Amino acid sequence: MATRTGVLPPDEDGYELWLRYRTLPAAPRRRLLASARALLAPRPATPMTDAVVGELGRAIGVLCGRAPGRAARAAPGTIVLATPQSQPALAAACGPLEDLGDEGYVVRTAPVGRGRAIIVCARHERGLLYGGFALIRALQLGADPRSLDLRSAPALSLRLLNHWDNLDRSVERGYAGQSIWDWWKLPSIVDARYADHARACASVGINGVVLNNVNAASEVLSAAWIAKAAALADVFRPWGVRVYLSVRFSAPRELGGQATADPADAGVQRWWADKAAEIHRAIPDFGGWLVKANSEGQPGPQDYGRSHAEGANTLARALAPHGSVLMWRAFVYAAENPRDRAMQAYDEFVPLDGQFLPNVIVQVKNGPIDFQPREPFHPLFGAMRATPLILECQLTKEYLGFSTHLAYLGPMWEEVLRSDTHRPQAGHTVAATLTAQPRAGMAGVANIGSDRNWCGSHFDQANWYAYGRLAWDVGARSRAIAAEWAVLTFGNDPAVRDAVVRMMMASREAVVDYMTPLGLHHLMDTGHHHGPGPWVSELNRPEWNPTYYHRADRHGIGFDRSTRGSGAVSQYAEPLARRWDDPQTTPEELLLWFHHLPWGHPMPSGRDLWHELAERYDRGVRTVQRLRATWRRLQGHVDARRHRDVSEHLAQQHAEARWWRDACLAYFQSVNGRPWPEGVTPPAGTLAEYRAMRFAFAPGRGG
Repeated sequence: MATRTGVLPPDEDGYELWLRYRTLPAAPRRRLLASARALLAPRPATPMTDAVVGELGRAIGVLCGRAPGRAARAAPGTIVLATPQSQPALAAACGPLEDLGDEGYVVRTAPVGRGRAIIVCARHERGLLYGGFALIRALQLGADPRSLDLRSAPALSLRLLNHWDNLDRSVERGYAGQSIWDWWKLPSIVDARYADHARACASVGINGVVLNNVNAASEVLSAAWIAKAAALADVFRPWGVRVYLSVRFSAPRELGGQATADPADAGVQRWWADKAAEIHRAIPDFGGWLVKANSEGQPGPQDYGRSHAEGANTLARALAPHGSVLMWRAFVYAAENPRDRAMQAYDEFVPLDGQFLPNVIVQVKNGPIDFQPREPFHPLFGAMRATPLILECQLTKEYLGFSTHLAYLGPMWEEVLRSDTHRPQAGHTVAATLTAQPRAGMAGVANIGSDRNWCGSHFDQANWYAYGRLAWDVGARSRAIAAEWAVLTFGNDPAVRDAVVRMMMASREAVVDYMTPLGLHHLMDTGHHHGPGPWVSELNRPEWNPTYYHRADRHGIGFDRSTRGSGAVSQYAEPLARRWDDPQTTPEELLLWFHHLPWGHPMPSGRDLWHELAERYDRGVRTVQRLRATWRRLQGHVDARRHRDVSEHLAQQHAEARWWRDACLAYFQSVNGRPWPEGVTPPAGTLAEYRAMRFAFAPGRGG
């Protein structure tokens, strides 16, 4: 099928991401030519204003076929970058700016002389940066330059990408090649790709990057690595992106020659203070440290009989004089936990609420287990009212098919942000819990690597884009964001846009269905987390085993977290706890998360639980089949290279969805001994064959 013009689009490799500027159709191009003949930048120029002026010049030049000139004054047909200091009269025409902070902006077409000009107005140059990208985005999406009226400010002050990149360039849970940070060559050789990374982050409002893995190496705090981080900070600074580092709690002992890492030790406290000062001398706008402690074998304050608050406060106290923050992860669990891994973070952190220093922010995963295809929101949201929180999401799809499977995660994050905590003092929703704190935010575990298309697959770029857009506007709708991304990535053909959006919005639910339907979770094979492993039961720690989570036996399936089981449901507020305590009022998508139920349990569909489970697995496979058919129909409307790339990924996803379906149903049928439900096709292989599969060199294990 060819395009309407009969001309195939030129091949693309995906490197340009959503910043692939293309010439507009004739009518909007003429309107833009008349509205953007020149650019007027604020004076004096800074690296940041130079960045936004350069970006606007490049974008406008491509969109309308002619780069704008430089203007000496505001005039009709000019794009004016204005602050109250540089252009007070024009800034006044944009309305009050006080509520926008330093990052908000106004983009407005307003009278100037006898005509009209486009004004990008902000209190600070950071607002001009984000306003410039907002203008470019609006023009690409079809906005009329003669009547622009945009006003926006970020809901959250911290909007971070967390790279799980190791110092040897491996990436834990990375599926897009090596780390993009070539540590060996830094700081003397600085790859141009670093600026492209920062530019992409700025375009969606991301304002910070944690450079290294939360399973940190102490060496990242050495003088050599501080110099490398400083070189990256210099590249990022014009794009409004601050640098952060993950640090190892035991670094004073392993790197600094201290006899201990006890946070109560005066020598340890001095070491952290000296290290903070050393970093800030090299990187004056350094953002702060991220710490994973007393989790998965990582060292922490509990090794010395201290609490998380005591450990966090020691590091935060070292950072406080410099204005930077300490992010302390709430992802903790231990083998001796007697009840339920899902409960441990709440049990450990809620009693510490109010004990953390003001520059400590507790970083909480979106759900209480570990980035599963679906989880309920984490009970810490709304429960910790005196402590700023960061919502941690995972862009890299550790549990959702790596970069091979199409899984647009915007709906997952929207689902979490809109979840009602039923705690009115905290503002009810998870989003309101975050925005109620002056220092709060979102952190996304990056899906970026050295692959030419950045993310391992073209559709995975959408998760980077959607994460940034939602971190800026926690009330945004994931469908609208998908439509933006589709146009910016594949062009402004409405048929292509609508088909791509349908695919994206169906994709995450499909993965839930063929991997972990009805509230099942953590069924992935051990270690690499590639493919199904519901039979795994021999690992040393009970909560590493999928059998710990699904608890399937001859009588039923599911983890009983009701008040009759582990009691995890009681960590949620009323009336939510009461609703989820009863299987009759628990939503189907969380049913087996909170309840262990008989295989014959009647479901709203009229099927029993065993039949419903099989139907959900089948539905997931059918959805992927439909995604493939939809994409096939776009042949000729998308450039051949990207169409082929996506087609190959969807074919692999379809095969792996059938594998997931067959392996899981084969195992559960071996446990329950029930006949196959009517209309359900038995698995293609035997359970023994599925159990024998091994993947010794699966990507992303890091270390």
